[in-house]
Amino acid sequence: MSNEYVTPKVWVFEGESGGTWSKINRPVSGATHEATLPVGTQPLQLYSMGTPNGQKVTIMLEELLALGEEGAEYDAHLIEIDEGDQFSTGFVKVNPNSKIPALLDCSAENPIRIFESGAILLYLAEKFGHFLPRQVAKRTEVLNWLFWLQGSAPYLGGGFGHFYSYAPEKIEYAINRFTMEVKRQLDLLDKQLAARPFIAGDDYSIADMAIWPWYGNLVLGNLYDSADFLDVRSYQNARRWADDVGQRPALQRGRIVNRTWGEPWEVLAERHEASDINEVLKLKPSKPS
Repeated sequence: MSNEYVTPKVWVFEGESGGTWSKINRPVSGATHEATLPVGTQPLQLYSMGTPNGQKVTIMLEELLALGEEGAEYDAHLIEIDEGDQFSTGFVKVNPNSKIPALLDCSAENPIRIFESGAILLYLAEKFGHFLPRQVAKRTEVLNWLFWLQGSAPYLGGGFGHFYSYAPEKIEYAINRFTMEVKRQLDLLDKQLAARPFIAGDDYSIADMAIWPWYGNLVLGNLYDSADFLDVRSYQNARRWADDVGQRPALQRGRIVNRTWGEPWEVLAERHEASDINEVLKLKPSKPS
């Protein structure tokens, strides 16, 4: 007997399909419960979780603070997507798509909501005037790669990562399909970085901040326990870039915000002032001299 799935004439939701993160998916949008979002005292209110998409924004905010931009001070409130926090009425008001991260700029007379991680990076770059060139050709190249990431990362996370690590059963066809695409993406990045220090050229930009949490972590062996499977060591230019960018102090600060797993020096559920990160980073063991 064949186990091949036969598609029905009309698909009907029959409940969660199982596997890690299965509770975050459903066929309708909107809120499932009443809940008010917390609001802190800083100009920017971030509602997020320390996933690769969440890391993009906290890295950007820490980079801005490192440049002395006091208006980039932020409260980072934890949204536990595995618990359904993103489906509250408060969160849906900020992001009707119920995905992290979501940002409220409360420094404006009427608070401005910004959702989708790429849109948040672009908004902050334009608001503060950093990490996005003004010259048209250079600006366009940064945006090329920012939008490349927004279109490519779902293949890595929702495609490869899901079927390789989280699906309730291993499906050879799905794993092979998404592995092939992820390796093509890594090859593209490796070639792009062969002749330039950063993704879009000579300067660090929001393109690097967007791509590093996904593909930087991947080539450094920090995603899905897949370093050997994907042979990430073969992408030497991408690994050089990932290592160089990963040494930036602001990136090291931003990558731990709203994170609830890992080593003690990598975990900071919420951030409300700079000292919150400082205290966590003090827990990191010193390297032997």
